[in-house]
Parts: sequence; C-alpha cells; structure tokens
Amino acid sequence: MKKTATLFSLIMLIMSSVGFGQKNNKTDKKAAMEKVYYVQITTDLGTMKVKLYNETPLHRDNFVKLVSEGFYDSLLFHRVIKGFMIQGGDPQSKNATAGQMLGAGDVGYRIPAEFNDSLYHKKGVLAAARDNNPEKASSGCQFYIVQGKPMIENELQMMERRSGKPMSEAKRNDYKTIGGSAWLDGEYTVYGEVVEGLDVIDKIAAVPCGQSDRPVTDLRMKMVLVDK
Repeated sequence: MKKTATLFSLIMLIMSSVGFGQKNNKTDKKAAMEKVYYVQITTDLGTMKVKLYNETPLHRDNFVKLVSEGFYDSLLFHRVIKGFMIQGGDPQSKNATAGQMLGAGDVGYRIPAEFNDSLYHKKGVLAAARDNNPEKASSGCQFYIVQGKPMIENELQMMERRSGKPMSEAKRNDYKTIGGSAWLDGEYTVYGEVVEGLDVIDKIAAVPCGQSDRPVTDLRMKMVLVDK
C-alpha cells in the first residue's frame, strides 16, 4: 500500500507540474500578445514617441523588426505636404543627392492590408504608404505620419456617404477637433500613433519643400524601441 500511495503521489506531482507548465505557457503567450511597443523617432526638429497598435500585428511586427535592425537610421522624411502628412522610410534616401527623386525604394516585399474601423487617420497616426496594387497591401518600409486639419460636419457627412458606413462619435469628434485626413480611411493601413511630440509633426510639415514635395533641407531620422 505504501508503494502504491507513493507511486500515486508521484504521478499526481508530475501531472500537476505539466498543468502548471501549460498554464505558464498560456500566460506567457497572453503577455506577449498584450505587450505594447513604443518607438522613439528622433529628427532634426525634435523627438516623437510612437505607440504601435496590437490590432495590426503584421505591421507592428515588421516595424519593430526594422527599427531593431537600425533600418530607419539616417533616412529622410522625403515627402512633406503641409496640412496633410510627412512621409519617410525610403532606403534610397539615406545617401540621396540634392534634388534626387525619392519614394520608389522598398525592401522587396509588401504587407497585407490590416484595416480596422477603430483605427483611423486622425492627426498623429502612423500609417503605411503603398503603391496602387489592387489588394491595398502596404510597403514593407515606407510610412507616413498624419498632420491633416480639422474638418467640418459637411465634410464628414460626405466621407460617410462615400464609404457607406456611419462614423462613430469618437472618430467624428477627433476629426472635428484635432483634425486628420478622413478620406484615407479604408485605403491605407493605420498601425500606430504619436503619443508624445505632436508639435514635431507641425514643425516638419512647415519646412520649405521643392520638387516632389521633398524638403529643401534634408530632415533625417533615427529610431529606437523604448519603454512606455
């Protein structure tokens, strides 16, 4: 009986350990899914901190990978349109000469679109640039940050008619107050937002630009993953 009891206790201990391990694995996976990534973007005109959205995991993970590899360091904001957005991420911009046409550089792959009605083009959002491919898949590296401008009710109603979808009150309020570029919703994937340094967007958007909306004076960036 004692041997049987000892064997039974050993089996129960092993089963308990396995169950605990499975529980820990599930907890670890859940924690990984809930982890929020932040990226600090240092520019010649100031620093921004960007929060990446977990609702767009393909774009989030790709951006984290590129930032970790130092891909964006020394690249330019090569396209700037005041009242609209600031764009960067073209690898050809790193060693670009003055007046060189930019915007065609890539990393050799696209990212499938990740549209989400709760993520929209309010001021400060980070979104993926793309070419005119029918799937609306994103560039693997080029991005833009929205400046936009406040919109009036008539403009928002026009956006609703065009999309065929009612606009949430939160979205409507953001577009009326902080502004944005509502006509881009459902066309380009939004995957993050500036949580510190919104004024830097305005500073960059205000610089003089030349041909193809390229700033006359080069504006370089450096990115690093940071804690909240």
